Amino acid sequence: MSAAIFRRRRRQWLQAGVALAGAALLPAAQTQARTALVLGDQARGLSALFEAAGALKDAPFDFRWANFQGAAPLFEAQRSGAVDTAVAGDLPVLAAAVGRTPLKIVATRAGRPESLGIVVQPDSALQRVADLRGRTVIVSSARGSISQYQLYGALEEAGVPLAEVTVRFVLPTDAATAFASRQIEAWATFDPYYTVARQHGGRVLRDGRGINTALGFITASEQALADPARRAAIVQFLDRLARAGEWAQAHPEDYAQVYAGLSRLPIESARAITASAAVAARPVSDEDIVALQRVADRAARDGILPQRVDVRAITDATLWRRPA
Repeated sequence: MSAAIFRRRRRQWLQAGVALAGAALLPAAQTQARTALVLGDQARGLSALFEAAGALKDAPFDFRWANFQGAAPLFEAQRSGAVDTAVAGDLPVLAAAVGRTPLKIVATRAGRPESLGIVVQPDSALQRVADLRGRTVIVSSARGSISQYQLYGALEEAGVPLAEVTVRFVLPTDAATAFASRQIEAWATFDPYYTVARQHGGRVLRDGRGINTALGFITASEQALADPARRAAIVQFLDRLARAGEWAQAHPEDYAQVYAGLSRLPIESARAITASAAVAARPVSDEDIVALQRVADRAARDGILPQRVDVRAITDATLWRRPA
């Protein structure tokens, strides 16, 4: 698939998803003189962390949240300049770069690879990944997602050629409804949808351990970084993100309770999701760049991405250095 076709299909698929941004924007302080940031989020994971930790109280900048159900529509918003920062896993960042989203990776977050996987119905005849041969697997949310990477890695591990499996892409909320009504037999997805599916009886064929890096990243738009005021505000945002992650690690139950309230999930689901979530933030290291480059190279090899991405070229490792 050419890069042009990849971008065109991605834009067509995302038309509905981008509309979520307008409904998800939350009002911020109205002070006109201060710098304002639009902070992109997925499934309210980042905003829940900040609300629980109180880390944006008295921030020296104004902000508002833009929430999306997946990385693809979030990065479409960043590409159009609708958000200043975004949060996503490794492969969606690479897919955004291929789609010419003007971004830089500015921080790393490390989660757990068991926060995503392939789930099947509890009474499914599918007992192992090899049984997916000749079947259809739904992947959330779009081509270039962490779940697609996990599925392809699991199939390779099991010796199943990609040509022998039908892969279809469905937005996670739509896929969750279809899985709950037993319209989907096998689903490759990520938290919070993955944990909810398991707690409603979904059986795991393979999780992300040994396949996915479990690395997440914060990206900033090049437009925001070129503005000295917004650039400084992004650094302050990252300082507060690091503090919020430290708070969450020290107060897991408080974090889970706030997440449950915002997501309207049962507390048992919230505890499982927050325990595996990438919360701690750190500056981007050379090791992170090398790990992400391996993902980029494999994704290009497997046709997940239409071309190779030079990770170092889309990284600004100098922007943020945590204060002592």
